[in-house]
Amino acid sequence: MVDIFDPSYGEEIEIKVSDNRIKKGEDVNITAKDLTMTHVMIGVGWQLNAFDADTLDVDVSCFLLNKDMKTRMNEDFVFYNNLQDLEGAVVHNGDNLTGAGDGDDESISIDLNALSYDITKVMFVFSIYRGEEKEQSLSSIRNGYIRVVNASNGQELLRYELNDDVEDRKETGMLVASLNREGPKWHFEAVGVPVEGGLAKIATDYDMIVHAG
Repeated sequence: MVDIFDPSYGEEIEIKVSDNRIKKGEDVNITAKDLTMTHVMIGVGWQLNAFDADTLDVDVSCFLLNKDMKTRMNEDFVFYNNLQDLEGAVVHNGDNLTGAGDGDDESISIDLNALSYDITKVMFVFSIYRGEEKEQSLSSIRNGYIRVVNASNGQELLRYELNDDVEDRKETGMLVASLNREGPKWHFEAVGVPVEGGLAKIATDYDMIVHAG
């Protein structure tokens, strides 16, 4: 893993960062962008594919994971039915049922200093509510993105656009991106991995008990 913002990175190689867009698999040290940053906002947005007539309800959620890549308790799953974790460090700012309008459709606010030291990764997930029932999948998403904002000044640090990574995908859930703790630093990684079985499968993999019905 190459951290292009790490001061120890080879000085003889010139790195040109033309904008803040990143692609699947890329990893960026966001702490190095602002050493004083303590609060970030994760914003997501999407539009309905023009070929789909039914309303597209995309949900963003996140899982707080320990070193074993598992949740510790129910509150480590932050989503529309559980809007914050136990410590209040991670807050979901509400569900958007349609994706209509400009700007972010949903967002999650994170106090990095308040996150328990047990948490080494925050995994962000896209899922389509009732996707299989409505015959919708990740390919129904148009202009989807996830972005990282410095909450103290509103500066957008990074943006991962999903168009290429959801094209022709039949799954209803995706591991989109993660915040990874590396000592005192936080990294943002564009993951972009679709998951067959959607949100229920992802939750089960992270040791959440999913009740049917």
